[in-house]
Amino acid sequence: MKADFMIRVALQSDTVELKQLFQNTVLAINRRDYSQAEVEDWASCGDNLANIKDMIKTHYFIVAVNQQSEIVGFSSITPQGYLHSMFVHKDFQGKGIATMLLNEIEQYAITYGIMRITSEVSLTARPFFEKRGYMVEEEQKRKANQLSLTNFWMAKQMIYPENL
Repeated sequence: MKADFMIRVALQSDTVELKQLFQNTVLAINRRDYSQAEVEDWASCGDNLANIKDMIKTHYFIVAVNQQSEIVGFSSITPQGYLHSMFVHKDFQGKGIATMLLNEIEQYAITYGIMRITSEVSLTARPFFEKRGYMVEEEQKRKANQLSLTNFWMAKQMIYPENL
């Protein structure tokens, strides 16, 4: 599986592909847990390409690519440890891509001394993050574009050898 996908840092030239992946994934995958109106509102948050370009500049922003160099997933974390995004292409679910991305994000956190990773996690992604040791601290309603959607403020305390 590792040979099928590789991780690299996102480039400004990835912006349109990232927008499409985000929107298509939200509309297809998150539809299991959110209404049609909610996923459409959430997907519209990706319309502003400047926001994506800014995140590529200011976050540790990584993409998973397949052997054809297509982006099949992405994730980003701020230097303060806020995991902003984690999305896997709708056609590449269940192939270990989210695990690869999160492993890389957590390695970044360890390398840069981030003690705690926090994130706002969808209903859809909550089980994945719980399996990885993230704890729900609060259920919340968060405004996407126009609508408020249920999600979870989750966190994971990073464990360093000197803390054991």
